[in-house]
Amino acid sequence: MIHTRDLAKRYGAHAALDGVDLHVPAGSIYGLAGPNGAGKTTLLDIVAGLRAPTSGEVAIDAAPGTIAVLPDTPQFDPWLTGREVVALAQSLTAPAGDDARVDEVLDQTGLADAAARRCGGYSRGMLQRLGLAATLVSRPSLILLDEPASALDPQGRREVLDLISQLRGQATILFSSHILGDVQEVCDAVGVLHHGRLLFQGPLSELLVGRAVPRYLVRVREGAATGVGTGVGTGAGTTAHDVAAALSREPWVASAAAGDAGQVTIEVASMADAEHRLPAALAATGASVVSLGPEAVSLERAFLELTS
Repeated sequence: MIHTRDLAKRYGAHAALDGVDLHVPAGSIYGLAGPNGAGKTTLLDIVAGLRAPTSGEVAIDAAPGTIAVLPDTPQFDPWLTGREVVALAQSLTAPAGDDARVDEVLDQTGLADAAARRCGGYSRGMLQRLGLAATLVSRPSLILLDEPASALDPQGRREVLDLISQLRGQATILFSSHILGDVQEVCDAVGVLHHGRLLFQGPLSELLVGRAVPRYLVRVREGAATGVGTGVGTGAGTTAHDVAAALSREPWVASAAAGDAGQVTIEVASMADAEHRLPAALAATGASVVSLGPEAVSLERAFLELTS
């Protein structure tokens, strides 16, 4: 749906975007992840035609008039009702539409009961959903959402994320956020933007599985002496620090660190190494193992490893 080639945007000596090749599959919810200042809004504005790139190319496989943009803080005339805001948006983008479509999107965004109220009295989350209703009323084929949930309280974020998930298959959505958990929850493809450069893009599963260092979490019962193994676990009992020190000497362990409550975090060269060697290595320490398992990879962890 969206293709950019060597896209750049410079403000004097500052490169807001630097050689970005963005590829957004049709029908996907594509999450553009990155910290504040990474260039996400600049990229969305260029795709929307609101800013001109310094260099590079942008190609969008969407008909004119079928692209909708929702800024991060949508604002409306406070004396208009919710229904009037959406009807006005429809008159500007889809003048052939009817009242039934207005009511449909108000219901879809959970605003049917508040449609007759002036939007000046809406909460922050309601205004965000009103912006989504105004965005959807023209049945766009491409929706650009800039930080749609970043300024909301937990309930408001939950409402907006649920609504975005419900739009899957109805349009292609390019969704930017610095809240990595939101991207992981609703997106099926992801691009990691950092200092204006696209460090990764592809299926979310590929980033989570293929990029993060394999890591296991072990919890031991500290102070439990078993009298078995190499002697580390005898006497006063094996601690998490004892286990971490012993595992750090293994050639297949990249690192081992002790944490609170008897937890040990172990980074290994491969999951196969951990599956075949970790149980025996733990037994050799004499530790009483309470739990053992691979750490679930989060987008935040994958992002930090990718950008470090």
